[in-house]
Amino acid sequence: METQTTLNFNRIAQAIEYIQEHYKEHPDLETIAASVHLSPHHFQKLFTDWAGTSPKKFLQYISLAHAKKLLKEDNHTLLDASLATGFSSTSRLHDLFIKIEGMTPAEYKNGGKDLHINYSYASSIFGEILIASTAKGICHMAFDADPVKAFDNLSARFPNATFTAQSDARQENALHIFRDDWSKLGEIKLHLKGTEFQVKVWESLLKIPMGSLSTYGKIADEIGKPKASRAVGTAIGSNPVAFLIPCHRVIQNSGLIGGYMWGPTRKTALIGWESAQRFEE
Repeated sequence: METQTTLNFNRIAQAIEYIQEHYKEHPDLETIAASVHLSPHHFQKLFTDWAGTSPKKFLQYISLAHAKKLLKEDNHTLLDASLATGFSSTSRLHDLFIKIEGMTPAEYKNGGKDLHINYSYASSIFGEILIASTAKGICHMAFDADPVKAFDNLSARFPNATFTAQSDARQENALHIFRDDWSKLGEIKLHLKGTEFQVKVWESLLKIPMGSLSTYGKIADEIGKPKASRAVGTAIGSNPVAFLIPCHRVIQNSGLIGGYMWGPTRKTALIGWESAQRFEE
């Protein structure tokens, strides 16, 4: 059964999809609200409560023209260009210390044998989440409204592990990242199953500040593999931890938003929401 939070996100997602399809027509508030069968007043309130900013400002944050403009600034990094547009404060989430510990070669090869994994379901402003942890840290976090499918995806990653449906302190701490009071966040440790190359790419993603964007080519340069953009894209696409490892902050060199394991609409929502949060600081 969907929670009210998920229902609200689904309405927002429908609105974002409408905007992406009709942005050249510059739809006004009344038109966007009508597309999701809400009054302009109700839609404005719902959207502002969800994103922390008005629909009009949110559109500015997610416009493809803005992304393309950032990417054409040859003399500036994406962060420099982002700061120049008004993101003048240091990102709260960027200051958060997230440490990746890769699984041992044995753990990687044996599918998690001897690993005990706790997992639980939670609601976020971006939809339902399955989050899982080992004794060393978070090993999996994914958006999925279908709990059975979500668990099947988790167990496929660790076919030989044992699982317990149980929340724990590591999970609760990590889930604070979706809430307004980030002062309760402690150090977040991730315990990930990946090749050395994948872990290196995921660590690079952690350096992209909230509200900023990077590209596959830039990530390849940062890890010292400038010709490996395609491999970088594959590693980003296999990221097992949504949001905490911000693969949604990587877009195509052309400025297009690009694909996302948990859907391009959710990726657009994440980018816009983060930009709004950072701008409103």
